[in-house]
Amino acid sequence: MSSGARPKSQPVKLSQGRMYDIIRAPVVTEKSTMGSEHNQVTFRVPLDATKPEIKAAVEGVFKVKVKAVNTLRQDGKVKRFRGRPGRRPDYKKAMVTLAEGNSIDVTTGV
Repeated sequence: MSSGARPKSQPVKLSQGRMYDIIRAPVVTEKSTMGSEHNQVTFRVPLDATKPEIKAAVEGVFKVKVKAVNTLRQDGKVKRFRGRPGRRPDYKKAMVTLAEGNSIDVTTGV
């Protein structure tokens, strides 16, 4: 019975407010800019956001078609604040690959 392929799940339903909560900010770095050559956009997202939620949020907010979503969880750096060790918070990044012919301009506001 198990053929190894997962069944396609139902599309995720998100409220407009949750969509804007999921897409926190675009990541504008040298590496994320190189991803734009391959039709990719990088966003900061909450730690509890799932790939289907991120896909639904990007499609809902920017009115584009998403081909794939890759995520990574980045641990916060240990830095010193006034001589005492402190820790930056952990965060999650989502690299969203857009379908051919779609684009998002991260330099403008939503």
